[in-house]
Amino acid sequence: MSALTLSTSSAATLRADAIVIGVAKGPKGPLVAPGAEAVDQAFDGRLAAVLETLGATGGEGETTKLPAPSGLKAPVVLAVGLGDAPEKGEGYDHEALRRSAGAAARALTGTKKAGFALPAEDVEALAAVAEGALLGAYAFTAYRTNGNGSGNGKKDADKSAPLAEVALLGGKPRDKAHKAAIERATALAEEVNRARDLVNTPSNDLNPKTFAEQAQAAGKEFGLKVEVLDEKALLKGGYGGLMGVGQGSANPPRLVRVAHTHPQAERTLALVGKGITYDSGGISLKPAGHNETMKCDMAGAAAVFAAVVAAARLGLKVNVTGWLALAENMPSGTATRPGDVLTMYSGKTVEVLNTDAEGRLVLADALARASEEEPDAIVDVATLTGAMVLALGDRTFGVMSNDEAFRTSLYELAEEAGEQAWPMPLPAELRKTMDSPVADLANMGQRMGGGLIAGLFLKEFVGEDITWAHLDIAGPAFHENAPYGYTPKGGTGSGVRTLVRLAERTADGDLG
Repeated sequence: MSALTLSTSSAATLRADAIVIGVAKGPKGPLVAPGAEAVDQAFDGRLAAVLETLGATGGEGETTKLPAPSGLKAPVVLAVGLGDAPEKGEGYDHEALRRSAGAAARALTGTKKAGFALPAEDVEALAAVAEGALLGAYAFTAYRTNGNGSGNGKKDADKSAPLAEVALLGGKPRDKAHKAAIERATALAEEVNRARDLVNTPSNDLNPKTFAEQAQAAGKEFGLKVEVLDEKALLKGGYGGLMGVGQGSANPPRLVRVAHTHPQAERTLALVGKGITYDSGGISLKPAGHNETMKCDMAGAAAVFAAVVAAARLGLKVNVTGWLALAENMPSGTATRPGDVLTMYSGKTVEVLNTDAEGRLVLADALARASEEEPDAIVDVATLTGAMVLALGDRTFGVMSNDEAFRTSLYELAEEAGEQAWPMPLPAELRKTMDSPVADLANMGQRMGGGLIAGLFLKEFVGEDITWAHLDIAGPAFHENAPYGYTPKGGTGSGVRTLVRLAERTADGDLG
């Protein structure tokens, strides 16, 4: 990941390959944002006019490169759009700063060092710029032999390498608040990128066993307690959901418990992640065109894993336990069939009407097991339903809960963290559509409201009187189109920042 430093240099004196400045949309054209005064002076006060001549408008994420005038040490100026200029007396929206910093970092691929002179007028704004730049500079290169796959050697590899160093101008290296903000941004971005790497790793290399091994390695590095239940332990323990989903694969399932504990913690959070390392649909096979990205069906487990590691790295005074429900859903002679009945870890029986509704089955076992420890709250995260994508699009995740205040709190925390979310209901009348003539319930209900029905199914396995929420990240977990802001193509790390904010809020004594 890119190195991140605080610099006391001015935009004019910093020795770097590029200087990044902000441009906003004003009523009469582009406006140079605060932080770029020295650069504007080097352009004799005509920077806004030059940018307008070049077609820049200040629209969010728009980037324009200019050769630097003689008054600057850096040879290139990169102007990045911040969107609409704020009202007088108001600062720039933090999410706009994140996205613009990310867009700038992406535009500087192949660059060694860039100074960011964006309008970071307080510690929160500085942290937003830092986060955006680090997240925008992400690249997944594990399977590239020379950096870009062209076969042209090291020169091309260097051109496709992420921005190597981000220097934040206007920061105070000796200020405790500034240092803490940068340390948090670095840890958070690294863990979001950990989740992205896991999601991007193909299923021939990431299966339940190898995912569990990564959790064990992180446990040793960051002082986490990691327990792994293999297929023998799952069978003996009665984990019918995990075993039922995983029994069709040559790669057997795992349930991984990853725990961060703090000696001064007064509260405990349980995070449960769906970890289907590949989802073929099982016997209810997915149609052609729907299989190609199914390596991403473990994004919920990746988010949970990364969030627990982040909590440990940040030393949060809260106990955070992550449950990774890992399985591979494949069709074979041993696979669960539509019509089979599974006895879940909780003791409830489930008639499997559709083997492609498998995520709720592995989550059900993990939710029941997590409930036994009686945490203060449980949040599960899953790429659970296509219905949620139809409802909210591919950039927003749904939030459901058995507690309205907790649902509202999670929605607000997501917004604060820069993740798009929307509160969704759990209509009681939909529960009866999952009634089964042969079991306690079926894993499917009526077609309409499918995302809500999945939430109602999960609710059945949460312990009594435990506050619980469900995040359906099916839309934003994997981005198939062109990158934007700090969001890359492929795995996005959706949910990590919201979970970390929840852990921080819980450590401060407020669960919402």
